[in-house]
Amino acid sequence: MLVDFPDDAPASSEEQAVLACPVSFPAPVTVLSDTERLRGTLNQEIQELRSWYDMAVTKSGRTTVGVSELDPEEIGKFVGAFLGGDIPASPQDDMPVLDLFKLAVEDLKAYYFEAVAAQPGQRTASSSELANWLWRETTAGKVLFKLQEQWKGSDDSNIMLFSSLLLVPRAYDAESPYAVATA
Repeated sequence: MLVDFPDDAPASSEEQAVLACPVSFPAPVTVLSDTERLRGTLNQEIQELRSWYDMAVTKSGRTTVGVSELDPEEIGKFVGAFLGGDIPASPQDDMPVLDLFKLAVEDLKAYYFEAVAAQPGQRTASSSELANWLWRETTAGKVLFKLQEQWKGSDDSNIMLFSSLLLVPRAYDAESPYAVATA
């Protein structure tokens, strides 16, 4: 039997929802030219999200992370190895390094989204709130901004095309007012 209640559910808006992460991330990196600090902070951030990610996987019984076949810590080290201009060797003999990089970036984003969604109060976060959090507030987002900037003038047309079209969403790309300064 259905019962009709006289009150409507409160209206929600994006202004009401605030994505709060109960993880204490390291101090934000503001100088993106400090590649060692970016790498270290990225790896620390990934480690601090690990318990939330594991909880999400346990709760749902599945994950979308894994297309690169690297675990999250390996993803952080692999993606971080591209900072500074070097192209590292592929950790997988059967996959070209840039193909693996593309998959690792997708896994990195999925890892962050799954981890934050497992936290209390985050089930109602919209996709735009999650994207804003990733691209504006995390070191992972800053690393991808840095790589986009670093590869903008690459001699390799594949890297240049990938970084300009696929690495950072247009709404957050280097021309956006939300891009991080690369001082």
